[in-house]
Amino acid sequence: MRIRSLGVIDDAVVELSPGFTAVTGETGAGKTMVVTSLGLLLGGRADPALVRIGAKAAVVEGRIVMRPDAPAALRAEEAGAELDDGALLISRTVSAEGRSRAHVGGRAVPVGLLAELADDLVAVHGQTDQQGLLRPARQRQALDRYAGDAVAVPLEKYAAAHRRLRAVAGELEEITTRARERAQEADLLRFGLDEIAAVEPVAGEDAELAAEAERLGHAESLSSAAQVAHAALAGNVEDPEGVDAGALVAGAHRALESVRSHDPALGALAERIGELGILLGDVAGELAGYADDLDADPLRLAAVEERRAALTQLIRKYGSAGDAGNTVDSVLEWAERGSVRLLELDGDDERIDELTAERDGLRLELSALAQALTDARGEAATRFASAVTEELASLAMPHARVSIDVRQTEDPEGVEVGGRLVAYGPSGVDEVELLLAPHPGAQPRPIAKGASGGELSRVMLAVEVVFAGSDPVPTYLFDEVDAGVGGKAAVEVGRRLAKLAKSAQVVVVTHLPQVAAFADRQLLVEKTNDGSVTRSGVTVLEGEDRIRELSRMLAGHEDSASARAHAEELLAAARSPE
Repeated sequence: MRIRSLGVIDDAVVELSPGFTAVTGETGAGKTMVVTSLGLLLGGRADPALVRIGAKAAVVEGRIVMRPDAPAALRAEEAGAELDDGALLISRTVSAEGRSRAHVGGRAVPVGLLAELADDLVAVHGQTDQQGLLRPARQRQALDRYAGDAVAVPLEKYAAAHRRLRAVAGELEEITTRARERAQEADLLRFGLDEIAAVEPVAGEDAELAAEAERLGHAESLSSAAQVAHAALAGNVEDPEGVDAGALVAGAHRALESVRSHDPALGALAERIGELGILLGDVAGELAGYADDLDADPLRLAAVEERRAALTQLIRKYGSAGDAGNTVDSVLEWAERGSVRLLELDGDDERIDELTAERDGLRLELSALAQALTDARGEAATRFASAVTEELASLAMPHARVSIDVRQTEDPEGVEVGGRLVAYGPSGVDEVELLLAPHPGAQPRPIAKGASGGELSRVMLAVEVVFAGSDPVPTYLFDEVDAGVGGKAAVEVGRRLAKLAKSAQVVVVTHLPQVAAFADRQLLVEKTNDGSVTRSGVTVLEGEDRIRELSRMLAGHEDSASARAHAEELLAAARSPE
């Protein structure tokens, strides 16, 4: 892994051993940046504050060796990436402005893809995980993860049934608690629909009636205007000698027709005047018909106004509120919606019966699934507790015993499991708590209360190691999970991590020389200062350099003869078979 311009690290190459790599260095030297770099490659959050002052961007590049058929390799190929001689090249760039870019196998990819790949590449175990595991809810999640499909399969079915039960119960409660309101709503809808049905409005009817009312209200003036216009165009029968437009146009047409053969232009004008005469005749005929057909009956006008008043009342009551352009169409739309809603409300009793039956069926289903979950968790708890207890024996706690309490809380409103009504939630009915009896005769107590600081660190490390054994990933990162451990216990921690490294790649950030001595490779993160710029680098320690670093970790300075002797002794003990 190469790190550039990240925090105090200017430019460093981190070469991790296929087995056990220990990362050491003084506090503040930048060990955390190594963990942060790995986190960025795994899709972690990009913080622009981590970019080294004066740099435009921080860059982390990693080369991960994997089989071509590994899940991470196949997922990367789906995204267009390619393996480079059996290795997947990943890079992450974080700019000082906060922008983040990711590349996998030479292809630009979304950062989210890195997180997907991380699930199959690296398992990170740190102090944050330890603190989280002190909470019972996290302990249940941890147990479920350890149990695998034995819990995951029924839990998925249980969670789906639980979600449906909540939805059904919510709808049932809404219907029953609002029964009076819904009945009132149904009555109002019936009244409105009956009122609309009594009027029987027709789409667009209000616009047609408005036009008819306007015409009937001005019947006399309309008739008079039509007659005058007709007389002007076609003549007045009472005055045969009067001049009208039709006669004048006819005279003009006759005058031109007599001479049109002498000039084509004049002939064209004669044709246009002829057309004008035809048009005048048509209009005059329509005016005559209009005057004859015009209905001036005051009874019809009264009927139209009465109908309009009825429609206006409906529009005012059932049209769209606040819409100045309301019409009968909006009333008809309200009636359509109201009919659908009334069917829903009238079907409440039937719906209540349906929901009640479904709720009772779901509760029975939850009971069966909860029992399956409890059984699977109980079986996994026994195996998990035994594995952690065995690990504690390897961590200088040979008499400690770990157990897992899987219990339920009685609740008269709960579901039946094992012949009892117990409280239930989205993850089942079980409460899970990790208990520790640190020595024979001691009562098991929750690990947060039953262990000293050093014991707690070893218990949590044992838990992490057991998890690591159940995780199908090739690399494990332990970030200072050995805090609070010292002496012989620290030696056993190192020995256990070295044993784990025989089957997986293990990276440990540690302050303990007893742990670092067991590493196949030790990396030193060291800070330098030239008076104006502070930077850190990463160095592979070998031979004398490693002894000096272990001496510093033991005694605080590397020139102590006793510390050097102790460091050499630690290395020799780590290399010797158990």
